Amino acid sequence: MVVPVVFLLENAKQMKADVFISADFKYHEFFNAEKDIIIADIGHYESEQFTKELIKEIFKENFPKFATHLSELNTNPINYL
Repeated sequence: MVVPVVFLLENAKQMKADVFISADFKYHEFFNAEKDIIIADIGHYESEQFTKELIKEIFKENFPKFATHLSELNTNPINYL
C-alpha cells in the first residue's frame, strides 16, 4: 500500500514549519503547499545514496567479523546533463 506524504505536509503546515523535506513528492502534491511552506524534494536516490556507508559502519562496529562489500553499481534511473 502506498501512502501519500500529503498528510505529513499538512502536519508540517499546522506546526508552522518553514520547509518540508522529502524525496517522494509527486507532481500534483506540490500544489498542496499553497504558498504556506517550501517543499524541498531532494530525490529518492539522492537522499539514500550514502546510507550504505552508514550501514556498513554500523555492521563494522557491532559485528567486526562480519564481512561487508559495497556495490559500486549506480542504480539511479535519472541522468543529469
